[in-house]
Amino acid sequence: MLQVELIFLGSLLGILAATGGGGEAVFAQSRNEAHARAAFMEAFKVFSHPRCVNCHPAGDAPLQGEDSRPHTSLRLRRGSDGQGVFAIKCGNCHQAQNQPGLHMPPGAPYPLKDGAEDQAHRGEPRWHLPPAATPMVFEKRMPGQLCRQLLDKTKNGGLTPEQLVHHVNTDPLVLWGWNPGEGRNAPPISHAEFVHKVQEWIDKGRACPR
Repeated sequence: MLQVELIFLGSLLGILAATGGGGEAVFAQSRNEAHARAAFMEAFKVFSHPRCVNCHPAGDAPLQGEDSRPHTSLRLRRGSDGQGVFAIKCGNCHQAQNQPGLHMPPGAPYPLKDGAEDQAHRGEPRWHLPPAATPMVFEKRMPGQLCRQLLDKTKNGGLTPEQLVHHVNTDPLVLWGWNPGEGRNAPPISHAEFVHKVQEWIDKGRACPR
């Protein structure tokens, strides 16, 4: 028995030596740049969809509609906190849920905490743009540009890759994209598939399209 154990131990040490040893080698084997890029391109179908782009504009005002036209009817502006300026706030029209009717204002609640609604903001609307300091622009971004932006904590709201996955999986503003209200199209892939592709992109090494 002792001889068998020594043979097994020797084989194991040989494998570790050949692969560089430890978890780093295992992680390196899981990296696959081609698969990572392919996964991101699938997720990009959502990132570049009007349900995402309209609240991640290149300018200082939100967009609207399937053609991502400027939301200019009220001269809306981002403001420092993304909530609007002066008395013209996003929450004036956008509540914690979609309003009934064709093309009526959409809405979403505050994020859930541990599976329960955020009681401190229960029933309050949370419709806004990213803040001026970190506008997180999606509009007109090429896949490689957006990919690198999402990995840059100075440009993505300070999120780690793991926090980014959590964000796209649980944030009500993201989930709203698949429940956008009457007259609006959902992204072309399901929310579950979107989250899966973002996670796959991360797990396979986070390579970005060229």
